[in-house]
Amino acid sequence: MSWELKIRHTTGYRYRGEVHSSYNEARVTPLSTSRQVAMETAVSVSPATRTYRYWDYWGTLVDAFDVHDPHSELSVVGTSVVETSPDVGPVTTAGWKDLRSEALVDRFAEVLGPTNYVPALEGIGPEPDAMRSPSEAVEAAAGWVYDRLTYAKGTTDVTTTAADALRIGTGVCQDYAHLTLAVLRGMGIPSRYVSGYLYPESSGKTGVTTNGESHAWVQAWTGDWWGFDPTHLQPITERHVAVGRGRDYADVSPLRGVYHGAPAEALAVSVEITRLS
Repeated sequence: MSWELKIRHTTGYRYRGEVHSSYNEARVTPLSTSRQVAMETAVSVSPATRTYRYWDYWGTLVDAFDVHDPHSELSVVGTSVVETSPDVGPVTTAGWKDLRSEALVDRFAEVLGPTNYVPALEGIGPEPDAMRSPSEAVEAAAGWVYDRLTYAKGTTDVTTTAADALRIGTGVCQDYAHLTLAVLRGMGIPSRYVSGYLYPESSGKTGVTTNGESHAWVQAWTGDWWGFDPTHLQPITERHVAVGRGRDYADVSPLRGVYHGAPAEALAVSVEITRLS
């Protein structure tokens, strides 16, 4: 069954004084993939300026822009209409022997190695030799993380690493995804971080706008890429809308940039999602 979702993602900054110039990248435009089609997309900026769209190295759409008019507030709004369907996973066409081949390890080196958010962690996760297949190990790794983290907003932030989250024992979707990636890469399973949105209810009335969520999950390569949501310990469904993919959060952060002027005083983020059909 497919869904049609309308998404409005608003990010606003307020500064303590005047900002003279800023240079920014926004990653808020949903992808078109085998399980979703971006039917309409737009990004608007206030103060008004022209945006330049391109694909980054990881296959994420980026809207780059700079603002040279003096301003004390900055607003970026991404709007889209997306048709979604469940993911095809799990993919079972690659076995342990395939994943350990020299050619495949070289091909996926960037999503097998450690990063700042996903450091190499020894002695964590289920024993891979006990798993009949890599696809079974993916779900076991997510289950291992799910059993060790308690979902709690405000206990971590965007700088928290997988090691930090494991030590604290709490976190949000970003932390669940990073720790799951640490387990998967430790097993030798190529895996990547996915950012996007989550419609909050398994069923919902069409035409009703609800407060959605920015969300994160993982994709593993076990013959092809397929996704799993470790925060909710479930496969990817019609409620998931993918925006970015990369090694970790640093590759897909929704808005980043540099500016010259007064320090930021406040940041406001909202995601509104309407199920159209």
